[in-house]
Amino acid sequence: MEKPVLLVAPSCDKETIEKIINGFERKLGYRPDFDVSADARIIGGFIAIVDGNVYDMSFSSRLNETVRELGDKEGFELSEPFATVGTFLKKRAEVPKQDLPVYEFGEVMGVSDEIVEIKGLSRCRYGELIEFDGGATGLALDLRSGGISAALLDGKISTSALARATGRVANICVGEALLGRVIDPLGRPLDGKGPITADKYRPIEAPAPEIFNRAPVNRPLKTGILSVDSMIPIGRGQRELIIGDRQTGKTSIALSAIINQKAGDVYCVYCAIGQKASTVSSVVHTLERAGALDHTIVVAAFSSDTAALQYIAPYAACAIAEEFMYAGKDVLVVYDDLSKHAVAYRTMSLLLRRPSGREAYPGDVFYLHSRLLERAAQLKPELGGGSLTALPIVETTAGDISAYIPTNIISITDGQIYLETGLFNAGMRPAINVGLSVSRVGRAAQSPAMKAVSGSLRLEVAQYREMAVFAQFGADIDAATAAMLRSGERLMELLKQRPDQLFSLSEQVVLLLAVSCGVFTPYPKNDIVDTRARLLEFVHKNEPAAMQRIEETGALSESDRAAVTACFSKFLTEEGVENGARG
Repeated sequence: MEKPVLLVAPSCDKETIEKIINGFERKLGYRPDFDVSADARIIGGFIAIVDGNVYDMSFSSRLNETVRELGDKEGFELSEPFATVGTFLKKRAEVPKQDLPVYEFGEVMGVSDEIVEIKGLSRCRYGELIEFDGGATGLALDLRSGGISAALLDGKISTSALARATGRVANICVGEALLGRVIDPLGRPLDGKGPITADKYRPIEAPAPEIFNRAPVNRPLKTGILSVDSMIPIGRGQRELIIGDRQTGKTSIALSAIINQKAGDVYCVYCAIGQKASTVSSVVHTLERAGALDHTIVVAAFSSDTAALQYIAPYAACAIAEEFMYAGKDVLVVYDDLSKHAVAYRTMSLLLRRPSGREAYPGDVFYLHSRLLERAAQLKPELGGGSLTALPIVETTAGDISAYIPTNIISITDGQIYLETGLFNAGMRPAINVGLSVSRVGRAAQSPAMKAVSGSLRLEVAQYREMAVFAQFGADIDAATAAMLRSGERLMELLKQRPDQLFSLSEQVVLLLAVSCGVFTPYPKNDIVDTRARLLEFVHKNEPAAMQRIEETGALSESDRAAVTACFSKFLTEEGVENGARG
């Protein structure tokens, strides 16, 4: 028979052990001769083994049962005997803690004209998005002690509603998933084509590329408009302003530039600011009909939207375009138009009670557009060589280009295309005033072939317009001046172009070469447009190889020039034009 065993805690004294043995003597009827030993695993109490029976009266056993139950609940395996509290706590410490978001809430104290006064949110940052009860969204624009003021982007809220700082600035989804879609400045679809699957976001406000990260602007952005590509060339990475009165064809030029990129490598972003929904729908329909919507993203803030939503629209469009630029691609952005953008910002500033300046615009209205347009750039090859070309549009009143907003943007951009109401009413399309239009990049952004044939074109147009004004007074003019007027009339007719009629580089080179060769001189002024179409068709048919080489290389070799010039003679012969008179 095995000797009885008594396990006690190390702190157990002899008196306590004697009491335990006396207790067993009363229970069993005899006094067991225990082999007593101390066990460090026993916190208190004892464990006795007598006659094959185990009497576990230790605190360790009871505590271990509790610990095992907790371990089972939390997924721990505590299978070792006499598991201690330390083992449990160690296991528990190995589980990574979840970072639960901590939100700061404020209370809406008042709402007036889309401006929300909020009490609290002391940690809110400038430009941070604010969420309200009911799903409304705001933009923090005024920070002060004890509260903030936010501009309402969408939705409706009431006094005493809760406001929560989201901890993030306004951003928008970016990437190729947006191509062909119409979205608002918050990235929500407006075209009914379902949700957008883009998984990458960019903040709408971002610093412009550093000066040492930029490369010279020397690659042409072909618009397909003869008068623009020949006299006011636009380079990739340039900022070219389109300015003019209402209904003079500003948007048409921008849309023609977008449509001309449909077969190329340039992505396009069209940003409508403060436009009517019907106008934006017409633009989308035009792009879709021309097959250009697949490479275009339309960002629209309608005139019925809040001023804050119109305010962030161009920055959102620029952020979308920057994603392509930093990926090494070329992108064209049209801001239509920045005069409405300035009005929306003025509205917000006045409602926020900020000091006003000239024409009630705030003092930072120049910075409003400079920080936007400076983001257009041509990046260095080591940074991918991508480019962002900006075509901002500004509407003038009564042709006043010296107004506050036009002069601000003219000083920011690299040139402007000025559309004149008088030319538009006279039937000139596009109604470009060559004297007031300029490209500060100039001929550096033209292909060699265009440089070779467009050198004196701008001067000829300017001289004709000056002489035409002089001849209106009925003054006597000599034969040379009369010949120049006749040539200028035909040149102006040649430069007329419908918005849906775009010319490739080779076609533009052929037409300008034909002008220098006097091909259009024998024809009546009213027949120039039809003659132009017949001439292009004839050259395409008889000199397709030369046309292809000009298009692919961008250069006009002597052999190609000779071949095209000879083709002109054949054309005039077949047309029956001889010695300066049409048969």
